[in-house]
Amino acid sequence: MRPRAFLIVLDSVGCGGAPDAADFGDAGANTLGHIAVACAEGRAEDGRSGPLHLPTLDALGLGRAIELASGLRAPGLGAKGAGAKGPGTEPQGLWGAATEVSRGKDTPSGHWELAGVPVPWDWHYFPRTVPAFAPELVRRVCELAGTEGILGNCHAAGIPIMHELGAEHLRSGWPICYTSADSVFQIAAHEEAFGLERLYRLCADLAPLLHYMRVGRVIARPFVGSGSEGFTRTGNRRDHAVAPPAPTLCDWVQRAGGTVHAVGKVGDIFSGRGIDKVHKGRDDVSLLEHMDRLAAGAEPGSLTFCNLVEFDSHYGHTRDVSGYARALERFDAWLAGFLGHLRPGDLAVITADHGNDPTAPGTDHTRERVPVLVHGRGAGKIGHCGFVDVAASVAAHLGVPAQGPGRSFLP
Repeated sequence: MRPRAFLIVLDSVGCGGAPDAADFGDAGANTLGHIAVACAEGRAEDGRSGPLHLPTLDALGLGRAIELASGLRAPGLGAKGAGAKGPGTEPQGLWGAATEVSRGKDTPSGHWELAGVPVPWDWHYFPRTVPAFAPELVRRVCELAGTEGILGNCHAAGIPIMHELGAEHLRSGWPICYTSADSVFQIAAHEEAFGLERLYRLCADLAPLLHYMRVGRVIARPFVGSGSEGFTRTGNRRDHAVAPPAPTLCDWVQRAGGTVHAVGKVGDIFSGRGIDKVHKGRDDVSLLEHMDRLAAGAEPGSLTFCNLVEFDSHYGHTRDVSGYARALERFDAWLAGFLGHLRPGDLAVITADHGNDPTAPGTDHTRERVPVLVHGRGAGKIGHCGFVDVAASVAAHLGVPAQGPGRSFLP
């Protein structure tokens, strides 16, 4: 039976040590390392307690990957699974740390490069001014939305600006437009009062202009609720991303006759290119349910490519250390069962696309190396590698010709 591959990207779960972090204003950032330190020092006690407990990930080599990337020996973690007997035990998987070459710390750059295609251009980033958007762009948004103005027009984190401007949005009917350190234009609007299909149409109509400007993504951010009861994002987010400039891992697998499953926002990140089946959900819990079903039913020779966004969107941007730690521990507990249900010959790679250190100032992503943990191909040290080497390795496991610059790290 042909082998399968599962590539799981923990959005923003970096491990420090990027050699060019200072160029991005992120010197010393270390998402996993600083969360582990905060937990060990009793500074992450909201809804959890004690040292960061990630035995499944640590048994694959997470602690070693953090130390390799950044030099920090992360406290806690507690490898006790997959045959390990405690901290310091030799990892039971392949482990390493990957460094990005694309000049960005955003979702498309990270995912495209993990799929074998570094970004060959510089993205357009909006200035850190208020207003952030040129009058011509604002006028175009208003024309397409049929409104006299927009709200926001600034750099912001999505959840805080939704709470801040949600009531005014309901009163005025104006869309909430904002950006971040990423190359992104985001529009938040109430699903019922503004209309979900109207929001989708607005983003789709704006996307060609913004893509021409080299803005990486236009994102619809629908929410529900009221000023009195509060506002909540829904699971109906939709991304309009620039198409990758060259065939990616997804295309390589598809052209070789394999099925490509996109879980979460992966299909949007790649503009649907190389994707056969899309599996979305209202939250990461529902996405993990998709992963469990695919572990049982994905076709021989298939690639399942999953992005779990809540580490980034719920806890990184909001600088919620306790919440981030809880999410990591929930994922670790789920992962133990998932790996146990994989078939002989299956490959699982757990990695990340950038950092978002919740102990860092501001609300933006952080430039970091990312851990690379591999189940299903023995144990040992990968060492330092490139993001593109992840794609080459998955392709090698599936027996698919790799067309990018990466080299397989599989034994």
